[in-house]
Amino acid sequence: MLEYNLPRYLPSAEELPDSDETPVDNELQELIPGLLKAILLILWADRMDWFFGVDMGIYYHPDEAAIVPDGFLSLGVERFYDEELRPSYTLWDENVIPIFVLEVVSQTYRKEYSTKLEKYAELGVLYYVIYSSRRRRKPHLEVHKLVNGKYELQAGNPFWLPEVGLGIGCERGNYCGVTREWLYWYDESGKRYLTPKEQIQHEVQRARQESQRAEVAEQRVRILAEQLRALGIDPDV
Repeated sequence: MLEYNLPRYLPSAEELPDSDETPVDNELQELIPGLLKAILLILWADRMDWFFGVDMGIYYHPDEAAIVPDGFLSLGVERFYDEELRPSYTLWDENVIPIFVLEVVSQTYRKEYSTKLEKYAELGVLYYVIYSSRRRRKPHLEVHKLVNGKYELQAGNPFWLPEVGLGIGCERGNYCGVTREWLYWYDESGKRYLTPKEQIQHEVQRARQESQRAEVAEQRVRILAEQLRALGIDPDV
């Protein structure tokens, strides 16, 4: 819930700009959070109590410009409102602060480690995640957890987020035909959840294995029937 004073009149999401008209600096700022959302769409297909926004404005005050993370996750909200979907995420309509926010650092520094960190802490975002693949001496992935109003850097890759029920981490893989380091969701044991393409490949492989097992079983039945006939026993009776 919001813990600061708001004006009496609060515009709805439909009345607010749905974009800050600032283009992303590179394709990764769309693909990285897009992959996380794509995995959730499979993993949480039966859940209707979550929302993952990609490059969507979060309005925290009607007189202030929206803050636009590369990705964010909210739990305990409606998955869909209607067929028009959400134009933006307004805190006074949703009444739920995002539990997870992601910023992908690009060539153009956008104050991910200063101004945005302070703003997300002020809003009460529990986990603030920063990813920068260009770092050489420090980890590419930083998970900051809000503790007593201030962010504390956490250790581990992947790092388990108990309040979310998922882990977040980075490793090399292939997505959209590009082999590089990507962000993924993980289970509590540290096992990575499959991407949509990997999930399809897994299902195809399992179907083939089941088909092969069925063929083997059918062949065994034929051999057994032949053996019974050789003994003068009709297997069809």
